[in-house]
Amino acid sequence: MQRAIVHRFASARTAARPSQLYPPLQRLPCLAARPSTLSRLAQRRFASTETNTAQSTLKRPAVTSESYQRAREARYKERNRSLLLYSAATILVVTAGSYLAVPLYRVFCSATGYGGTPQTDSSRFGPDRLIPRTDLDKRIRVTFNADASDSLPWSFEPQQKDVKVLPGETALAFYTATNHSDEDIIGIATYNVTPTNIAPYFAKVECFCFEEQRLLAGEEVDLPVFFFIDRDFVDDPLMKDVREVTLSYTFFRARRDSYGNLVPAEGPLAVANSVPAS
Repeated sequence: MQRAIVHRFASARTAARPSQLYPPLQRLPCLAARPSTLSRLAQRRFASTETNTAQSTLKRPAVTSESYQRAREARYKERNRSLLLYSAATILVVTAGSYLAVPLYRVFCSATGYGGTPQTDSSRFGPDRLIPRTDLDKRIRVTFNADASDSLPWSFEPQQKDVKVLPGETALAFYTATNHSDEDIIGIATYNVTPTNIAPYFAKVECFCFEEQRLLAGEEVDLPVFFFIDRDFVDDPLMKDVREVTLSYTFFRARRDSYGNLVPAEGPLAVANSVPAS
């Protein structure tokens, strides 16, 4: 009878479901799911993965060699365009600077006396600046020099060899220019003073330099220069040994640049070489 009871208990235990023997397993849906349900879930997940892969493939099309080449050429064209614009701007700035260099340099030298250029600032011509300094024991000798370019058929010379002045004392000198050709010619004169360190104190009230001088065929004209040496010359210790000054003029055939300004036809190098050494 005991064997019959044991056999019946074993049969009942074998026929019982796992969820009935172990109630906590009812809370785990993965274990409670049937095989058919698991199969459907796996198929659905696989189908979703294939769909995402297809959509990703559509969003990122394959890059062909032709499209890559077009993109590369577009980048090169943009880079070359930027380089071209930069080069054009640089050339424009350099060209404008070369045309404006001479007028700007001329203004700078006239205002500062740099490079032996006498000052022409009218603010220095007040009555208090034109009173001679009598405390200087010796007058300053100003000599005059004149030259004409080989391409200009003119004769050009000073009417006086030199004058002696005191600082603050005005002086008037004259040059004579003669056109020996059979045609009208426009000339332009450059000037310089030596020694160059006296240039800030050498002021010209009236001058024919850097102005159009038109001489008819065979014409002769007198050209005045009205100047003085500033009173502060005496107070400068660097000027204590300066007792002689040379004012030089050189005439060139004139031409007009692209801006309509009169400039020497020989160019800046010839103008620089015309300046006498200090």
